[in-house]
Amino acid sequence: MSDQLFSARILFVDDEASILKSLRRVTRAMHAECEFVDSAAKALSLLESSTFDVIVSDMQMPEMNGAALLAEVARHYPETMRLVLSGYSDDELIMAAINEGRIWGFVHKPWDDNQLLVTLKQAIEAQQMMVERALLRHTLKRFTRDHKNGFCSFIGASAAMQAVYGQIERAAPSNASVFVTGPSGTGKELAAEAIHTLSTRKDKPFIALNCAAIPSELMESEVFGHVKGAFSGAVSNREGAAGQASGGTLFLDELGEMDIGLQAKLLRFIQTGTYQKVGASKLESADIRFVCATNRNPQKAIEDGALREDLYYRLNVVAIDLPALCERQGDAMLLANHFLLGFAEQEQKELVGFSSEASALIANYAWPGNVRQLQNSVHSMVVMSAGPLITKDDLSSALQLSPADLSELAVARSGGAASSEDSAMDSVTDSSALPATAVLHDTIRPLVDIEREYIELAIQHCQGNVVRAASLLQVSPSTLYRKIQSWQAPAFSK
Repeated sequence: MSDQLFSARILFVDDEASILKSLRRVTRAMHAECEFVDSAAKALSLLESSTFDVIVSDMQMPEMNGAALLAEVARHYPETMRLVLSGYSDDELIMAAINEGRIWGFVHKPWDDNQLLVTLKQAIEAQQMMVERALLRHTLKRFTRDHKNGFCSFIGASAAMQAVYGQIERAAPSNASVFVTGPSGTGKELAAEAIHTLSTRKDKPFIALNCAAIPSELMESEVFGHVKGAFSGAVSNREGAAGQASGGTLFLDELGEMDIGLQAKLLRFIQTGTYQKVGASKLESADIRFVCATNRNPQKAIEDGALREDLYYRLNVVAIDLPALCERQGDAMLLANHFLLGFAEQEQKELVGFSSEASALIANYAWPGNVRQLQNSVHSMVVMSAGPLITKDDLSSALQLSPADLSELAVARSGGAASSEDSAMDSVTDSSALPATAVLHDTIRPLVDIEREYIELAIQHCQGNVVRAASLLQVSPSTLYRKIQSWQAPAFSK
């Protein structure tokens, strides 16, 4: 045992000066910081201003005995280990205190010096272990809280999605307009719904409008509404999205597909809070929070004349960019399993999961259509599979992969050669392959980052059970505990 282990603070309490003198002599060899007081009152006063790892108290003292003192310490300073120095006549009182859980151990008077030192060192060890366990519980609790397998309607645990979740959580409470970008099929409407759900407007309407799905001649009516007779077919008054969303959130998807002239009217609405229905002469007002999205590069859309620059900058107060699925390390299998459960129930099919080969292909396929493509592919596989496992052939058929495509993905899976480390990690990720981003991106990442991601993935897979995760990773639990604490160290250094 190192001296560092015993760099602790110990408080001794005894009303006999000779006992305190003897304790001073014995404990000099401990390299511990020791304080000595002659009453329970002085001990409690000292505890109010100082922290001690261990308190050692005599049992028989005037005014307040050791059992009562240690009971007070247990109530107010539970992290302090409690011991008693006792004469043999105190045994009944000691046993009562032990049974009530107020003390950790005791040393009989007269004591053996070596035995006293051993007992004190064991108490300090136990106290340090207790603090470490509390720290680990706090770390794991925060890890579980901060590292989400899903968020609102999103499914995903990758670092890329953790960043998106954090952006949404920070943006949602404000009334600032949000501009969401990202490839098609990445979940831009889910982001808008999450912003609305977490906002102060959550009890008001959420209205979504796809600007690319509505004919340009009908778009103004869809946005602002119309009055009866405004145009051929307008047989009654109609409330547009602006009126329907009043008090809530209006999500305009594929904003760059909106007619450039209508964009000018939308800009005026955003600036003034007022608009006119088609065919009406009076102004209407609405209090709306705007969330807009596009799968095109906004700057390119501005250069092409498809998006007004002033409108873009008015709406782009908060920018959120959704990553492509191939950039979401490990998420493809989380999503695939989620979709499998839903579609198997919907289609009344007895399917229990994906074969290891199918899992490997899912993890390594580029998914150019992103989450939407994966969802539709899993639906197809559920419908067509004979079960009970979704196989490589099922996936190949759903994605219309050629033998050459399958061979290329298989090579990507192994990196040219399989290894025992690949096999060990397969068990952690439910037989899925190593994340495709390591292959699809021509980059070399620090090993420490990859190690951390795999450890976090293993802990998630085991629902926070570090011991089970350590078993799957074939390391000791203490190794994972040390690594988790090292990641969180800055947070506890204040």
